[in-house]
Amino acid sequence: MAAAARSCPTLELGRTGDKMPAVGVGMWKVGKDQTAGLVEEAIRSGYRHIDCACDYGNETAVGQGIKAAIDAGVCTRADLWITGKLWNTYHRPEHVQAACQRSLTDLGLEYLDLYLIHFPISLKFVPFETRYPPEWIYDPAAANPKMEFDEGVTIDQTWGAMEKLVDAGLARNIGVANFRVQLLQHLRKVARIQPQVNQVELHPFLVQDQLVRYCAHVGIAVTGFSPLGAGSYIELDMSKPEESVIQHEVVGTIAKRCGKTPAQVVLRWGVQRGYSIVPKSVKVERLRENLAIFDFELSSEDMSAISALDCGRRFNDPGVFCTGMGEFCPING
Repeated sequence: MAAAARSCPTLELGRTGDKMPAVGVGMWKVGKDQTAGLVEEAIRSGYRHIDCACDYGNETAVGQGIKAAIDAGVCTRADLWITGKLWNTYHRPEHVQAACQRSLTDLGLEYLDLYLIHFPISLKFVPFETRYPPEWIYDPAAANPKMEFDEGVTIDQTWGAMEKLVDAGLARNIGVANFRVQLLQHLRKVARIQPQVNQVELHPFLVQDQLVRYCAHVGIAVTGFSPLGAGSYIELDMSKPEESVIQHEVVGTIAKRCGKTPAQVVLRWGVQRGYSIVPKSVKVERLRENLAIFDFELSSEDMSAISALDCGRRFNDPGVFCTGMGEFCPING
């Protein structure tokens, strides 16, 4: 096992005792032609946590990269933590297992370490043979293409089907993403198997202290996506270059004093808050840099200074982008 893999701490999940590596590599917006090689190189560099989703459209290539690394003797399947996500169009109970199984088939795996409800948003079902991944718009060829919501299914029903994935051995752990405190409180009341993880947007411009504290209090591990903030959203016109947290003077000053890059300081801030992070990069040197954050520690003053940058800036906000797709998004929580 690579030294970087040994040095990466883990978060122990309460129900199973499974240990989720504190740093993973995110697959969102990684091109299919880059994915297999990137995944294999990430594993060779010490990553053991791969964050995937049906909606990313590259799970087959992720599986190829995993297989290449295992076949080369870099790791075993048991060494890896693979996260998958249930897309919005598959929330009806009769579609949940099929969606999970499709991801497993594409990834070439027998089970997922973690399977998340990607958003608390139910969209009208789109069959695999019609379009996969189905993305947000129900019928892109329609005269007025838009999202079409499925009002006939509840989160309770979807969660019940998620629990059956654990019973069937298809997912060792289940959780949610983009859930806020109110919806987590509700889900915990109705759940037979408690959600083990909540994956949400977290970076110094969106600290979400209340949510992080709540999850710690009730035993839900947190994963922060987009831990470096604006970068992934600039090309989508959802942010501007000047919103980059790694260019902020406070971060730069701390980085210079620590002898680290601004990105490493921001990522260290995240894991030091007690949650896991899944930064994405398609550059090998950045992959290695993002994992090399466990040989230094930020002071309490540094942590407070970075947290003070919080301005509630949410880049991935369904309440905003859903309204730009034809209808108001009735997201819960």
